[in-house]
Amino acid sequence: MGGKQDEDEAYGKPAKYDPSFRGPIKNRSCTDVICCVIFLLFILGYIVVGIVAWVYGDPRQVLYPRNSTGAYCGMGQNKDKPYVLYFNIFSCIVANNIITVAQKGLQCPTPQTVLQSLQQEFCPSFLLPSTPALGRCFPLPNTNFTLPEFPWITNTTITQGISGLLDSLNARDITVKIFEDFAQSWYWILVALGVALILSLLFILLLRLVAGPLVLVLIIGVLGVLAYGIYHCWEEYRVLRDKGASISQLGFTTNLSAYQSVQETWLAAVIVLAVLEGILLLLLIFLRQRIRIAIALLKEASKAVGQMMSTMFYPLVTFVLLVICIAYWAMTALYLATSGQPQYVYWVSNASAPGCENVPVNTSCDPMDQSMNYSCPGLMCVFQSYASTGLAQRSLFNLQIYGVLGLFWTLNWVLALGQCVLAGAFASFYWAFHKPRDIPTFPLSSAFIRTLRYHTGSLAFGALILTIVQIARIILEYIDHKLRGAQNPMARCIMCCFKCCLWCLEKFIKFLNRNAYIMIAIYGKNFCVSAKNAFMLLMRNIVRVIVLDKVTDLLLFFGKLLVVGGVGVLSFFFFSGRIQGLGKDFESPHLNYYWLPIMTSILGAYVIASGFFSVFSMCVDTLFLCFLEDLERNDGSLDRPYYMSKGLLKILGKKNQAPPGDKKRKK
Repeated sequence: MGGKQDEDEAYGKPAKYDPSFRGPIKNRSCTDVICCVIFLLFILGYIVVGIVAWVYGDPRQVLYPRNSTGAYCGMGQNKDKPYVLYFNIFSCIVANNIITVAQKGLQCPTPQTVLQSLQQEFCPSFLLPSTPALGRCFPLPNTNFTLPEFPWITNTTITQGISGLLDSLNARDITVKIFEDFAQSWYWILVALGVALILSLLFILLLRLVAGPLVLVLIIGVLGVLAYGIYHCWEEYRVLRDKGASISQLGFTTNLSAYQSVQETWLAAVIVLAVLEGILLLLLIFLRQRIRIAIALLKEASKAVGQMMSTMFYPLVTFVLLVICIAYWAMTALYLATSGQPQYVYWVSNASAPGCENVPVNTSCDPMDQSMNYSCPGLMCVFQSYASTGLAQRSLFNLQIYGVLGLFWTLNWVLALGQCVLAGAFASFYWAFHKPRDIPTFPLSSAFIRTLRYHTGSLAFGALILTIVQIARIILEYIDHKLRGAQNPMARCIMCCFKCCLWCLEKFIKFLNRNAYIMIAIYGKNFCVSAKNAFMLLMRNIVRVIVLDKVTDLLLFFGKLLVVGGVGVLSFFFFSGRIQGLGKDFESPHLNYYWLPIMTSILGAYVIASGFFSVFSMCVDTLFLCFLEDLERNDGSLDRPYYMSKGLLKILGKKNQAPPGDKKRKK
């Protein structure tokens, strides 16, 4: 008795009966108003950052090539001149200031327009047949020519260099083939995605019929896999034991694969697998009642989804919002990265040449200025970077950091919104005493409006906590990447521990936030109170939590494997042409890369299955918390009847007291 009292004091008091409670409360007020105001101000600032980026940025610097004068090719007065010609392609190889294509476009310190004459090295000393690649002209490979000016450059060297450039930059042929494959197979890819959608729906809806046998089969399958592992390891151990292969003969080695040839390795594997097999069997014996409760909750979740099919398509809303957030951040980052005017500096290939001693290398110059007052051969005015003057340019790093914070915060808020909305809809299902008569008419839309109106601040609070942890993980990964070569074993171990701790912290916060959003959807309290109540409720039922979580994970993993594997196998046999005799209208298309639509179908099937099963998982978690609250609030009497299903009542050995004269309920 004292132990039970101590447990209640440690994890809070059980929920008390409230005669006015009938599910998600209607009369609620706004929660975490301060955080809501901060979030809205942050979004306003995020919009201002986007406007600043749009005003000062110029994405043409990435999309279009530029000549030596800074003019864009294929635009304005150069509309009919879309390609850049490098008069000396070898300058691109020896240059020390090539800028990456992804950030600022390929730049080479070579004149690209005829400014004066061939003697002043503004015109090419030789011409080669070329081909366009990414808006730039590159010489064709296998071209026969001689270069007396460059005797060290052979035909083979040029061919290899040009081939490398074309292989890395000119993906036109591959792109065309990929486009042709998608053009011929897009219809069948949509069919494959439709199959994935149907399989996901059927798996969820059939759980009410086969949840028990399916979980039993999966558990037996896990036991069978462990048993086979024990048998295989024992056979390997027996063979090596007969050969006398011992670890004493091998000694210590850093080649881990060598330990496969000694008997002690397989003996240790046998012991570990046997212990796991024994633990799992004991858990099944002692936790069989809780496993039955988990199966009943899975069936109840399937019924809830069947009653509210609109919830299965809510991930589309979340997907659209996520795409908007990512697209806005990407465009803002692109415009910010291309803000500022280009700057040019003097560059010379051979600083020791006569006349080049006094050239102020790396000082500013104007590529439009044709009067270079230096007699240095090979002197050029080349692109260096974009100007950092101006308020926007000086604050570029801070604005990019603001954008990254905005990306993570908005993404986490959108995911939180989806969880809270679904929790509100499924909670209204559980707390409907007479199902489906008492279920609200539009539970999903009502939960959506209620969440946006009252709990934007609470969702922002939880999303901000998660965002801080995620950004801390990114910073730690960046530091680890930069210092990896200089770290000693102890420093690497400490860094690994820090990364592991942050990973665990992120997982815990996601778990806590998820359950906090469920309590917010039901009771309408602020984030901290909801998180505390959810955590205390789960800790009072920790064994049930673990059992339900693992059973659900196992079941959903099998569901994803079934959907993705089924679609993948069908796609492989169809697109590879191994399915014959289906008729002319069902012939597989002739493809250049048949694996491309297969991988697209598999990826799409995984996304669809993950979206559907995430809804089902949220339904299970919501019904589970409601179930625990139901057990604490009610006792089955006329005044305090249980809201759980008859299956759960039967498993728990409980029943609702029937009103006098109600023969049907007495049964």
